[in-house]
Amino acid sequence: MSRYVYFIGIGGIGMSALARYFNRTGSKVAGYDRTETLLTRQLVQEGIEVIYEDHFGLVPDGFKTAEALLIYTPAVPEDLALLHGFRELGLTLHKRSEVLGLLSQGKYTIAVAGTHGKTTTSSMVAHILTDSGMGCSAFLGGIASNYNTNTLFGDNELLVVEADEYDRSFLTLHPDIAIVTSADADHLDIYGNHEQLQESFREFLAQTHDGGLRIVHDGLPFDADLYYSGEEKGQVYAENIRIDGGYFWFDYFSAATTIKDICLGVPGKHNVANAVAAITAALHLKVPDDRIKAALANFSGVKRRFEYIVRSDAHLYIDDYAHHPTELKAFLGAVRELYPERKLTVVFQPHLFTRTRDFMEGFAESLANSDTMILMEIYPAREKPIPGIDSSALLAKIATKDKYLLDNQGVLDFVAEHRPELLVTVGAGNIDQLVIPIKEVLSHG
Repeated sequence: MSRYVYFIGIGGIGMSALARYFNRTGSKVAGYDRTETLLTRQLVQEGIEVIYEDHFGLVPDGFKTAEALLIYTPAVPEDLALLHGFRELGLTLHKRSEVLGLLSQGKYTIAVAGTHGKTTTSSMVAHILTDSGMGCSAFLGGIASNYNTNTLFGDNELLVVEADEYDRSFLTLHPDIAIVTSADADHLDIYGNHEQLQESFREFLAQTHDGGLRIVHDGLPFDADLYYSGEEKGQVYAENIRIDGGYFWFDYFSAATTIKDICLGVPGKHNVANAVAAITAALHLKVPDDRIKAALANFSGVKRRFEYIVRSDAHLYIDDYAHHPTELKAFLGAVRELYPERKLTVVFQPHLFTRTRDFMEGFAESLANSDTMILMEIYPAREKPIPGIDSSALLAKIATKDKYLLDNQGVLDFVAEHRPELLVTVGAGNIDQLVIPIKEVLSHG
């Protein structure tokens, strides 16, 4: 165990989980991120020093030696002064995925992969194990609402990890239980084409330990031990899905087990499918049926995954991280199923120029499931602009007639004037900074 651990990009959801782990286990932890966020402020409160200026001189000397463990995320730009400073000293920097792979060695690892669904599914698995009393440690890609953290610490050798396909990061893992929720075309700036992305998922599944269990969503072109779905397909599935009292209910079926009348704490048929995968993993680990049911009923979800922000008679406001056409289709479909009589206002911030370019038609089709459509400008993250690829081009393709292109203040002004009865904000950029201001607007006046 390194005495000093430094994180470049510490505010990322995966990086902060590792930072919390090393801080909890006794290392001196510090890091850099471009901007201050609620998450970085929480890290500081937990005793981790965070800087926001890309200046190597601000890094404490203890982290500038060969004994220090230096971890970076590929999401940071290559010309970062901190990267250059550490490399000039001849020090080795490790990707987050490498370190996660090392930490999982010797643990019984449940790894959940997928272009969407992996955060909720891994959080469900971790919650079932924790709530049932079996316990586990977990590195999650979101803030689990039941625990208000992305890191869990158990006293056994069970480890739940979200396995990230970006930059082929998940190939550092050798799981005992591997779950693949989806493999839609995404990250084509990394993979080039859909087939290369799918090939990386095949490699991930092939790394499952002998005697392990591969649980794959039905319809995906991968070898598996069990195929699952939320719609009576595959070897394990959900049936008798219904909405009652604002909650989704279903029965779980497999050749070996049937569990009746499961109440799911988070809405949406896509989450029913996620729950089927989580149940299958939990049953493999011998968690009793009744404890699985109890855990799913009190599962509060993940921050920014179908998260209710305002829930009153006059207004419903839901925030979600969806940033791919398939995710948007599932999310908006679930909203429509729950509230078919309400007029739906959607605020969406596209994430990445390349993703917007690659899936322009898919975004337009998914977002057309709105009564009022508000687009924000593309959040660039690590990318440079692409000529002709902007939110105006996307807005023109969306069939919704009542549609707008607005900035932050424009969105707040619109909400204040129109006071939508059913409002959702969606996106993976910095749209989350609007959540509290919108809540305040809807909660007053």
